[in-house]
Amino acid sequence: MKKIFLSLILFLGIIFNSVGMNFIQAANIPSTAILLPNEDSFFFVAQKDDNDIIFYTGTKEQPSALFAMYKNAFFRLNAKKSVSEYNQKFLASLSTGGDSSNKLSIFSFTDEMQAISELYYKQAFPQTKLDYTLIPTDQYPSKIDPIIESKSSRPDIFVLEDYFVRKYVESGENSLLDLTDLYNEIKNDVIPYQAQEGTHGQKTFALSWQANPGAMFYRRSLAKKYLGTADPVEVQRFVSTWAGFNETASILNYRSEGKCKIVSTTGDLYKPFLYSRKNPWIVDGKLVIDPAMEEYMETCKYLRDNKYEGKTSQWHEGWFAGMRGELKDDSGDPIEVFAYFLPTWGLHYTLKPNAPNTSGDWGMCQGPSSYSWGGTWIAINRNTKNPNLAKEFVKYVCSNESFQEAWAKDTGDLVSNTKVLNKIKNSYYDSYLNGQNYYEEFVKIATKVNGNLRQATDSMIDGLWIEAVKSYKSDEKTKEEALDSFKAQVKWTLGFDSKE
Repeated sequence: MKKIFLSLILFLGIIFNSVGMNFIQAANIPSTAILLPNEDSFFFVAQKDDNDIIFYTGTKEQPSALFAMYKNAFFRLNAKKSVSEYNQKFLASLSTGGDSSNKLSIFSFTDEMQAISELYYKQAFPQTKLDYTLIPTDQYPSKIDPIIESKSSRPDIFVLEDYFVRKYVESGENSLLDLTDLYNEIKNDVIPYQAQEGTHGQKTFALSWQANPGAMFYRRSLAKKYLGTADPVEVQRFVSTWAGFNETASILNYRSEGKCKIVSTTGDLYKPFLYSRKNPWIVDGKLVIDPAMEEYMETCKYLRDNKYEGKTSQWHEGWFAGMRGELKDDSGDPIEVFAYFLPTWGLHYTLKPNAPNTSGDWGMCQGPSSYSWGGTWIAINRNTKNPNLAKEFVKYVCSNESFQEAWAKDTGDLVSNTKVLNKIKNSYYDSYLNGQNYYEEFVKIATKVNGNLRQATDSMIDGLWIEAVKSYKSDEKTKEEALDSFKAQVKWTLGFDSKE
């Protein structure tokens, strides 16, 4: 049937070509593609494999029809684009050779993607076979780097963690398939910042199904006792700016006679300050210390000098003890911790399990700055043999409304699709937060996060900056000495001079 149909199309093309027809056989692609143009009209026929024939006719300015035959089924496709756009996209798809199978291989560091693949995607697309490989996070880059370097076509899909996603995004098409066309299809319906963090050089290489904005979680009983209100709107007024935050720290200290600390550790403030910046660390090949980072440095020093923070460290026992109301100072006297800065997952997987005894005594508000902490992205191997199937997988996970609504309801995750968010955001009232709707608050914060600040060198520079701040707030170095040391370390490890 296909041979007869293709012959008919070629015959009609020759009849309509009054100027003369050139037959151009596409080279070096594992499919048949014949382009038959003339000055005013064109006829394009392509057979990508045994199952797929695509062709269209029309003028160079506007194709009048675009059709496809797939497994003997005849479809009319969207024909409202210029010929040049269709030619570019079609030839680009031909160059991949088409999908070689209905099987996708996925490498991931998290079992979340395994759940998505098996419990949701396979239910919607049972014909697609999925091969899933789980790799420990600390081994993940060392496992996938050789795959990328060898140009292996397996796996088709990489799942990327917040810590190293920019490394691969910034390597661009040397590592990952360009997903800009896919993002352009869904961008009006997704939270911007996650796609911004997966974009480099105006091209998008990674997308996400979730958002991880952060907020300030505070003890309601302490807010009522020392600030006169436990209401989230009123508490937010106390901490809406960093100057207000510092003033509130002073109020808490004074009214509690030194017992109540505004935070357990100044490390909690790092992400909020980081997302307060106007500039990333590296601009035009030079190190830039944004004013927000110097403000972070001074805030840490202020809180330490005035004993307004608990002097613990994130992820250490003292940090968790403060959540439970069990933190003590060096003399064994109890310390009250007013607030913790945590993201979406921090509420469910850090605060709740480590402080079940404080359920109902927590509230949340944005704090001085919107910010994000963590996240997971999906990217496609540049050398995949199944680019179309892989893109459909990414599109389903990162934008499908039915899936994202089900995932949000099943897990409590803040999903990326704004239509879903607006539909369900009024349904998440949490008794741990005294009945407050955490989901609605997180949605508001997520829309204000700037994802354009992320860079592949962030993790290295962040570590050096944190050490510089630590040396300054503990009086090991003056501010000038700490800054000079930081600049020298960045120069020595990464080769960037400071922009004075």
